[in-house]
Amino acid sequence: MKVLVVDDDVVSRMVLMHLIDSCGKFDIVEAEDGADAWQQLENGLRPAIVFCDLRMPRLSGMELLQRVKGDHALTAMPFVLVSSATDKETVQQATKAGAAGYIVKPFQADQVRIHLTAFLDQAASGYEHLAEAPAATQLRLGINADRLLVYLTGFQNQLTVASGELDALFARGEQQEAQARIDRLHAGCVTLGLNGAAAALKSFAPGFLSSDAVQAVLSDVIRAVIHQSALVRKSIGGN
Repeated sequence: MKVLVVDDDVVSRMVLMHLIDSCGKFDIVEAEDGADAWQQLENGLRPAIVFCDLRMPRLSGMELLQRVKGDHALTAMPFVLVSSATDKETVQQATKAGAAGYIVKPFQADQVRIHLTAFLDQAASGYEHLAEAPAATQLRLGINADRLLVYLTGFQNQLTVASGELDALFARGEQQEAQARIDRLHAGCVTLGLNGAAAALKSFAPGFLSSDAVQAVLSDVIRAVIHQSALVRKSIGGN
């Protein structure tokens, strides 16, 4: 399965490629910038997922994303932006442009692994999950589809960060703090109408949390967020 990595910084590109390689057996293709990536895509490259740096010369990650989403043959391809920028405006712009994920540098293996697992498992299995209809969530929260998409993307970023932080808490034996973090994530699922994901986060017996079990559930929660985001994008595109 092909994974395209786009970054003009050769060290960052090598680090990300190494992290992807550590997650499983992938055919990793690299591009030195957005222009190089676009040329490869025009020449027929069809990766299962793209990890792309945001700021690059010649053709930025955002510009490449816009070209990909404007091409009928490429628009369904999951596109994850990688950046050191964490401001809401940048995340919102990426979301509106169609980014399926957003990883903040310096990235860690858990962030990359979760995105790969979530996107590729979903594609392979025709993933479905129990959730409120996006239109019902919008009505309940009094927001439009664009705002719901921003909320979902922000929550997805929060989940990827929480994965690494929970591992650290488990390593220190801080079960109570880990439970508090999980409770906050559960509240986010409830707010966003992710009913199945909320139930999964409530399935742990108090005081008996384990890193492996929590990480497995977090991967499923992220798949639910990705799936819900896709439904929202479809509703926006149909308007």
